[in-house]
Amino acid sequence: MKSCVGYIRISSQTNVDGDSIARQKQAIETFAKRQNLSIARWFEDLAVSGADQLDQRKGFVELLQYMNSNGARTILVENASRFARDLAVQISGYELLKQKGYELIACDCPTHFLEDTPTATMVRNILGAVSQFEKANLVEKLRVARVRMREEEGKCEGRKSLIETNPKLLEEVKRLIRKPRGKKAMSLRKVSAELFRLGYKTSLGKPYSATQIKRINV
Repeated sequence: MKSCVGYIRISSQTNVDGDSIARQKQAIETFAKRQNLSIARWFEDLAVSGADQLDQRKGFVELLQYMNSNGARTILVENASRFARDLAVQISGYELLKQKGYELIACDCPTHFLEDTPTATMVRNILGAVSQFEKANLVEKLRVARVRMREEEGKCEGRKSLIETNPKLLEEVKRLIRKPRGKKAMSLRKVSAELFRLGYKTSLGKPYSATQIKRINV
């Protein structure tokens, strides 16, 4: 027998003491029995608006956490409005569940979430367009912020250079590389040894290589 979970939602506190919970359970149990489904667990959101997003509902969040670690892949609701009254929330929520591989069934109309009505198609298209716009807008904001930071600070991303993390290192490198009057310039290898003696070393505690010193002095 295939397992499933039952989801119950009540909009107002006044309905909590009424027969809404019993009615929803009865409808779900009747459908499950007819379809040879075993209800593994029940989840409830009491006094929760049907316009609230799924991630704002404690009961539904617990439902998803349970299904992520359980064999159940089917969610039963009395009707579509118990899942969500707001059409945008209903469609976006259904798409989320479908992406996770979960099946959502309204007991009063099992094909409800599968129907491609003109309204549902329009809402899906609008949600997709809004999502693309928000993503593009975020990318543009980040780009503008990076440009502004470059203009203000000269650099804004990636790992900081050795000069940025240790400005005195550059001073010492230039001092050691500077050719003394009438004397031969110090080799990069000797510069490395002298830096190490003075306490300038890599994050691994080793002397700087000739290549690193050359880059520092650029």
